[in-house]
Amino acid sequence: MTDQLNLAFIQTNLVWENAEANRQNFEAKIKSIKKSVDVIVLPEMFTTGFTMNAQAVAETMDGETVGWLQKQASEANSAITGSIVIHENGNYYNRMLFVFPDGTIKTYDKRHTFSLAGEDKVYTSGTEKVIVHYKGWDLCLQVCYDLRFPVWARNTTDYDALIYVACWPKSRMAAWDALLKARAIENMCYCVGVNRIGIDENQNEYSGHSTVYDVLGNNITPIRPHKDHIEIVTLDKKHITRYREKLKFLNDRDQFKIE
Repeated sequence: MTDQLNLAFIQTNLVWENAEANRQNFEAKIKSIKKSVDVIVLPEMFTTGFTMNAQAVAETMDGETVGWLQKQASEANSAITGSIVIHENGNYYNRMLFVFPDGTIKTYDKRHTFSLAGEDKVYTSGTEKVIVHYKGWDLCLQVCYDLRFPVWARNTTDYDALIYVACWPKSRMAAWDALLKARAIENMCYCVGVNRIGIDENQNEYSGHSTVYDVLGNNITPIRPHKDHIEIVTLDKKHITRYREKLKFLNDRDQFKIE
């Protein structure tokens, strides 16, 4: 258990539907992190880009990328999280994996599939909200489009941080920036958003804007649009406790159950 959690996020371009090339890129970047960190965050569909060609690119939980993630987590002595395309029980999932240094894996299947791009026709929506317990921290896993749905992310269990991984396009960057900040403020938690850069096969452009907001909605990392970048930030449990005790907004939250 630790009062501070050192988190690194990797903002980079993705090679379209080329898992090997993307794994090589991320492996080099992970190895370049010299400071000891507790969590490394990769973008949404980090092995393929945001593709609807699930049948061609999907892996299984026994596949190469899952094994690669376990190896990287072990060697870095850090948890690693990001989403990939998974085929399981006849369905395809946009699945966020949280891989512990000992190889244990927690999974979250994206709840809100992006109907504007037809994701809902290809991928099965998740039904379970997932909060990972790690080093005394409670981390709520979310994927991209989930960001637009505050009820799903609502902090009813006093988790410490939201982690969003994304392929969020440049054309809607204002929404990304505003909603990440809003999720931090309304849930009185850290809010981490990690997005890719570059242009994909469908000519969608991504400008990054990966960042972290604190409990008060302050941006605590620089925003580097269009930059290939690794950022390391320290999250502090005392910051959360201080403001939750001083500003007891969560005491007045609505109580509800998601069906």
